Amino acid sequence: MIYKYDDIAKMIDHSLLKPFLTDEEIVKGCELADRYHVASVCVRPGDVSLACKILKKSSVIVGTVIGFPHGSTTTVAKMEETKDAIENGAMELDVVLHFGKLKSGKYDYVKEELKLITSYSHHRNVKIKVIFENCYLTDDEKIKACVLCNEIGVDWVKTSTGYGTGGAEDHDLILMRKYTRPEIRLKAAGGIRTLERAIEVKELGCTRIGATATADILDKLIKS
Repeated sequence: MIYKYDDIAKMIDHSLLKPFLTDEEIVKGCELADRYHVASVCVRPGDVSLACKILKKSSVIVGTVIGFPHGSTTTVAKMEETKDAIENGAMELDVVLHFGKLKSGKYDYVKEELKLITSYSHHRNVKIKVIFENCYLTDDEKIKACVLCNEIGVDWVKTSTGYGTGGAEDHDLILMRKYTRPEIRLKAAGGIRTLERAIEVKELGCTRIGATATADILDKLIKS
């Protein structure tokens, strides 16, 4: 299948999460995202206000991360991050599931935490992507995470933070698409650096990808 520019560009959450990025690099990253007309930028929590200022007149959405990258902060801490991010202008939140609790069988804990964050955010028209960090989970644990997300009604399920030991694997994308409700969308992150790979994960059902190689991915479509 031949894809148009927007078919791929509007999948991309341009990632600006590296801990050493300067304010100048955040500004340049937001300007790049605007220039390439991607779906969103995903910035560190402390950069949300700056990103919103830069992208005030842009169609590019500003998002950020919650409980990143380990998911192990307390529910209270995650809720405070959520409130702060929304107050500062974030419209999408990539929330790291507490995968340590999931692996411990503390499903009620995981569900209630995600439910609190999702309910608070949805009441403010902010969308939620739940990061599983699949490299640390068994298939049964991934399926359980999908079931919990179905029950809560999140907006996306997402493979990875990009800071674990693995990224977006075809096996996981197929499994997540199979066990989440059709209305819950799928995001791939980790290792998507080429147009070819972006197309592969799109065809596995992804509607968003996390990427730092945005220019490399989209330049091939501009030149074609």
